[in-house]
Amino acid sequence: MAFRDETKEIHIGNRVIGHGNPILIQSMTNTRTEDVKATVEQIHRLEKAGCEIIRSTVPTLEAAKAIREIRKEISIPLVADIHFDYKMAVAAIENGADKVRINPGNIGSDEKVLEVVKAAKERNIPIRVGVNSGSLEKDIVEKNHGVTAEGLCESALRNVSRLEDMGYDNLVVSLKSTNVLMCVEAHKLIAGKIPYPLHVGITESGTVFSGNIKSGVGLGMILGEGIGDTIRVSLTDDPVEEIRSARIILRTLELRKEGIEVISCPTCGRTKINLIELAKKTEEICEAYPLNIKVAVMGCAVNGPGEAREADLGVAGGIGEGLIFKKGVISRKVSEDKLFDALKEELDNWGKQ
Repeated sequence: MAFRDETKEIHIGNRVIGHGNPILIQSMTNTRTEDVKATVEQIHRLEKAGCEIIRSTVPTLEAAKAIREIRKEISIPLVADIHFDYKMAVAAIENGADKVRINPGNIGSDEKVLEVVKAAKERNIPIRVGVNSGSLEKDIVEKNHGVTAEGLCESALRNVSRLEDMGYDNLVVSLKSTNVLMCVEAHKLIAGKIPYPLHVGITESGTVFSGNIKSGVGLGMILGEGIGDTIRVSLTDDPVEEIRSARIILRTLELRKEGIEVISCPTCGRTKINLIELAKKTEEICEAYPLNIKVAVMGCAVNGPGEAREADLGVAGGIGEGLIFKKGVISRKVSEDKLFDALKEELDNWGKQ
C-alpha cells in the first residue's frame, strides 16, 4: 500500500504535497535569516539545484520581519521554523510565511498554541507538527523508559490532536530521530493513523559522507514502504549537498525521474584510463542538463561495453582511449584526453540529432 496516495492534499505556497502528488525536496538555510541578502543568495543556489521548499529559522522579531523581504525575492515556498516563542510564529505568519514548523509541546500552553492556530487559519497556511527524539515530552519518555519509536508516534498523535481540537487540520507531520531504525519504525507506526502528509528525514545525520549513508538507508526504507510526501536530507555541509543527495535518493527509488542518472564502475586493475576523475567530472556537469537519460562511465572492456550500451550515452575505456556509445551503438573512438569533452559535446547536442 502506498500510504502517500491516501494522505490529505496540502498547499504550501505555490506547491502541493500529499494525496499522491510528487514527493518534494526541502532544505533549510544556514544563514542568519535577518541577513536578507545572504539568505536570498543561498536560496537562489538551492532553487537552481532543485530545492522545492525552503525553511528558515525565526528566532527573533527581526528574522520574522525578514521573511517578508526574502519572500519577495524567491520563487519557492518559504517555511518559518519556530521552536519556543509562539509570538515568533505569529509574526512570521503575518509577514508572509507559506508554512510554519512548530513543536506544540515546546510552544507551551494551549492558549499560546491557539494564537498560532488562529493566525494560520486566518491566512490558510499549513502548520507542520514537528516531533524530534531530542525533545520528547518527559511523561512520554518516562512511560516508554526512554526515547522510542512508540514514544515518537505517541507524541505526534498527541500534538496533532491538540491542533485538531482547536479546529485546525491544515497540517503536515514529521517524526525525526538520529537513530535510523527508530525513525523507520516510528513512520511505520504512524502511517495510516493520521490523514496528513509526512515530512521525512533522518535528523542530524552527520557530514556528507556519514550523513548520506544514514539518510540513504533511512529514507530508502521509509519511502520504500510507500510512506512520505516530502523529504529533507540533513547534512553538516552546504545545503546544496542536501538537494543533490535527495534527488539521487528519489531517482534511485524511481519516485522521481528528473535529471541524468550517472553510473560508473568501481575501477580495478583492468582500468587503463583515469576513470575516477572522468566519472566525478561527468557527474558534476550532468547536474546542469535538464535531461532524463542514463549516462555510463565505464573503465574497461569486460563490463564496460555492455553497461555503456544499456545506457542512453556512455563511454567504455581502453588503453589510453575510449569508445563513445549512443543508444547502444558505438558512435566513435577518442583518445583519453578528449573523453570528457566528447561526453560534454554529446550532452550539449542531445536531442538535436
